[in-house]
Amino acid sequence: MSDINKSTSWPKDWYQGSKSTLCVGCGHDSITTQIINALYKSKVNPFEVAKLSGIGCSSKTPTYFLSKSHGFNSIHGRMAPLATGVHLAQRHLKLIGVSGDGDTASIGLGGFLHLLRRNVPMVYIVENNGVYGLTKGQFSATADSGSNLKSGSTNPFKTIDLCSMALQAGCDFVARSFSGDAKQLQALLSAALRHPGTAFIDILSPCVTFANHDGSTKSFSYIKEHNLHLQEMGFIQPQEEVKIDYEEGQSTEVKLHDGSILWLAKIDSKVFSANDRTEALIQIRSAEEKGQILTGLFYMNSETQYLAESLNLSQQPLASQKLEVPSQATLDRLLEEFY
Repeated sequence: MSDINKSTSWPKDWYQGSKSTLCVGCGHDSITTQIINALYKSKVNPFEVAKLSGIGCSSKTPTYFLSKSHGFNSIHGRMAPLATGVHLAQRHLKLIGVSGDGDTASIGLGGFLHLLRRNVPMVYIVENNGVYGLTKGQFSATADSGSNLKSGSTNPFKTIDLCSMALQAGCDFVARSFSGDAKQLQALLSAALRHPGTAFIDILSPCVTFANHDGSTKSFSYIKEHNLHLQEMGFIQPQEEVKIDYEEGQSTEVKLHDGSILWLAKIDSKVFSANDRTEALIQIRSAEEKGQILTGLFYMNSETQYLAESLNLSQQPLASQKLEVPSQATLDRLLEEFY
């Protein structure tokens, strides 16, 4: 995987991309801004990043950042298997995938779960608005039961909670944020960029065209009113001075491998450990039962083995290995084993 925080710096405009064609006020554009900020401050090498996506409004996002990096749009719901293949072929690349709730939670659900259990090293972002914005706002699988469309239709089905599912699938970095919370989102993205395995972030991102009305549980006003922070959060880059204004015992510093620090502080004297998978599931479920939307870092375990390590693959990427076509005699000898 690509290292970050090398001495080399690149101009910030290299981290930017094309002008957005999304609706004015779309939450996805706020996410793009924080992706750019996190990449730039972390000094990620733009030439060692692969941007991946599926199909949908969310999957346009990679066009809007890292103009110097290669990107690939897969077919609908197939970003996860694409990412798996890219990692196996070029394991040194840093993968950043942006998907949507329709792309991941419906047609792509199977691939998503297998990517998590295999621990493909990548930042996996879901821009979650609860609707298919590209096809006029039908409910997606993450829409809450009882929520309403602008047309007045009510969703009769239970929701899929992607963070709960990621925790149960064994993902070692699971978080949820809100596109309108710049500080929390940038801290989570910065930490995710340094995680050795799959770092999954479910980002609530209201659709201003089809899901920003009264009756929608994915609107800006509803999320702001019901958002419950699991912890206060900040991120300190390796080159920055450490300043945390909390008394001893009120905050936790998580030191990452490159010297950066993710700090987590208590809220209302509540203690939450981000290294307890079961407790994270309990907290998410408890908030849901109270009608609250829990955001923050749910779980992180950096002592993890990612896919290429699990398979004992060579350090030399498959794409750069010298592959020779075997002779006909060699092929015949191999085929004899199956007779």
